[in-house]
Amino acid sequence: MSKIPVSVCIIAKDEQMHIGECLKRLQPYGFEIVVTDTGSTDHTKQIASQYADKVIDFSWNDNFSTARNFCADHASNRYILAIDCDEYMEKCDTHVLTKQLRTYPDMAGVLCVESFVRCSDGRISRVKDHVPRLYDKKKFAYRGVIHEQILSRRGNISHKNFLLPMKIIHHGYALSSEQMRLKQERNLHLLYHVLEMEGESAYLCFQIGQSELVLENCAKAITFYERGISLVTDHRPLYVHNMVEGLAKAYVMTGREKDALALMERHAPLCDSARFVFYHANVLMDNHEPLKALVKYVKATVMPDADMLGSELLYCYQHIIDLYHLFGEDDLADVFRRKYRECQEKLGIDSE
Repeated sequence: MSKIPVSVCIIAKDEQMHIGECLKRLQPYGFEIVVTDTGSTDHTKQIASQYADKVIDFSWNDNFSTARNFCADHASNRYILAIDCDEYMEKCDTHVLTKQLRTYPDMAGVLCVESFVRCSDGRISRVKDHVPRLYDKKKFAYRGVIHEQILSRRGNISHKNFLLPMKIIHHGYALSSEQMRLKQERNLHLLYHVLEMEGESAYLCFQIGQSELVLENCAKAITFYERGISLVTDHRPLYVHNMVEGLAKAYVMTGREKDALALMERHAPLCDSARFVFYHANVLMDNHEPLKALVKYVKATVMPDADMLGSELLYCYQHIIDLYHLFGEDDLADVFRRKYRECQEKLGIDSE
């Protein structure tokens, strides 16, 4: 039994490049570590055996939820923290975590994940996201063939979550264009199979749209984003915000800037997050409305969740600086230049 009542559950296949570092980062915190191997042909299992409490085999069946639930079934603790091999624990306050488990027994824990992402221009950007990852396996389980979600065993997504006192760094998105293409094609194979077997849902349409957009299949992305949005009944899940942003981006990529702006303004009252406001500002710039864009950029920087923009917050500040210069407000530009430098230091990014 682990020092605290949490088992870290990891599914793995051919992850010898990441799994050793992933597990070494976890060991100091006293979690039970359970690794489920889904058919590795490299040294993943051997490396995992050096650090994990349990390494078990699972016959891969093209269903991520089945694999994750299988792994959780073999954990000694009822509280499960699900992470991936390319995610490294940077910090965790186990004392606070233990108190949270007692205080929020019916909620899922949300993890702050900071991902390194390779952008289309080749630069590496840092993006933060909040993802439900810790749950009581007697009350929750994973559902979904791919891009799986934690659902209560009563069948509903839990919107009542608590923020975990830990930080994870995700290295798996800093891929080459060819690696990303292969990843998205694999995802689409599974997603379209689910669509054929189960029919449309807002979340499934969103995920298909995301993958098609990465592959620059804009027409297909637009079709599925529009279908997904038409099925939305609740704007609280963050994927809904991301779906609107994705559709706006696809509109812009196909020369439909006015449609993108109309979309963002229609959904703005229901999607009031810093990320959404930042993308709204970008669409205003695409529509040659710099003054309105400036107001949105400034608003994004002072919202409670502004830090969730990650390194995109730097680009927000840069737009503000450039726009204040454009309007002849050099003193205000200097104020935000200082904020830009403070943000650089906070993110650990060296100035050029």
